[in-house]
Amino acid sequence: MIPRKVIPFALLAATSVAFTSSPTPFVRLSSLKMSESEESVPFGTTSMSATTPKISERALSVPSFKVMDVLQRANELQAEGHDVIHCEVGQPESGAPSTVAAAAIESLTGRDVMGYTDAFGLLPLREKIRDHYLKNYDVGKEQVDTKNIVVTTGSSGGFLLAFTAAFDVGDTVAVASSGYPCYRNILGALNVNLANVPINEEFKLTAKELGNEIEHRRKHGKKEINGLILSSPSNPTGSMLTPTELKDLCQLCDKNRIQFLSDEIYHGITYGKEEATALTYTNNAIVINSFSKYYSMSGWRLGWMIIPDHLVAPINSLQQNMFINAPTISQTAALKCWDDDTIEELEKHIEKYRESRSIILDELKKIKELDQKNIAPADGGFYVYIDLGDENLAKGKGAVEMCAALLEEEYVAFTPGTDFEDPSGCLGDRRFRISYAGGVQTATEGLKRFRRFWPSWLERVHNAK
Repeated sequence: MIPRKVIPFALLAATSVAFTSSPTPFVRLSSLKMSESEESVPFGTTSMSATTPKISERALSVPSFKVMDVLQRANELQAEGHDVIHCEVGQPESGAPSTVAAAAIESLTGRDVMGYTDAFGLLPLREKIRDHYLKNYDVGKEQVDTKNIVVTTGSSGGFLLAFTAAFDVGDTVAVASSGYPCYRNILGALNVNLANVPINEEFKLTAKELGNEIEHRRKHGKKEINGLILSSPSNPTGSMLTPTELKDLCQLCDKNRIQFLSDEIYHGITYGKEEATALTYTNNAIVINSFSKYYSMSGWRLGWMIIPDHLVAPINSLQQNMFINAPTISQTAALKCWDDDTIEELEKHIEKYRESRSIILDELKKIKELDQKNIAPADGGFYVYIDLGDENLAKGKGAVEMCAALLEEEYVAFTPGTDFEDPSGCLGDRRFRISYAGGVQTATEGLKRFRRFWPSWLERVHNAK
């Protein structure tokens, strides 16, 4: 059994695998010396006695969400009095819109019971979501009916509902080789197999890449693909599918009876590229969205899905049993999300993201050792994703070690690519993500410190070689 002790981020980096290794987990724990009593201690516990009930193999198989490990170490340093720059998590600095917060206070101080809602959520909120699509996308009322809208406990609750409704143990779901780690981790916990599909030079998974994977599996007698989950704009790359690319992907999925889950939680946070929803091109997709990103309500744990007709009854039953309903106070407050005053406030956030994005991309251009082709396009969302390139790496000196050293020495938190890359490949310790959700000042100071740190990193790489 792999030990699951809580280990400081710096120690994780000191024991990480070399960037040329495969697979590339966040940390190689085998080099840590442990007593016999520690060898079967699960993560987050201190001891296991002979009378302790077992931990499920499912739970033990789920890796941690690495960005949260980085955040934990960053918070420890901050608690020690250090001025930590948080560029690791995708959490807007602004908090919920003032109109939403006021609505929550009014509901809590009034006579509202805040009891259960329908399993699919408050009808007025689902009507607001429907109207949002009718106003902003090329869809008709028949494509976005309130009976197909499910208000969820964050997008994470939506993932769990969708995965359990659409897939069985042993099914295969395709994911982008660079993608949100919780897709892999949740699907793995459900004993669903993964098909890691390599992204192209534009950091995208399109119908071409999925089609190649489908044909490869047929040719070699591998299990067919049952599902695809993909975000556009993407986390971590920021790349966006064009409307034509999304249409082609939807049509390919329909042709091959693949359940497409279109993760659209970064819609609204884009920088000139046209947004499109899968609802425009197919009646079979599951669309997942959230109030956490554009609406700046990450801690309110509220999201939504738009689901095809054949999944309405099963997802209703699953929601009733797993969650009953999304938090009622959050649903009540979210009714204000499309008020004119709210949208005006939220669009000011987008301008801050745009400015922060420009600062980071401009500062990275000044680092001549970084090939601009190795920087993902950052078309949407609030991340910049970078491949260090061969010249800026050495054995034991990859992205994990760099991010750890940057945090310990300059108190800047970036996230290593091991959180996002196909764990069977070698790219995780080459790449890292910078989040600019924390504001203009955070982006400015973070890149200032990173550029100050960079020469010492190059020296370490040179010495290691």
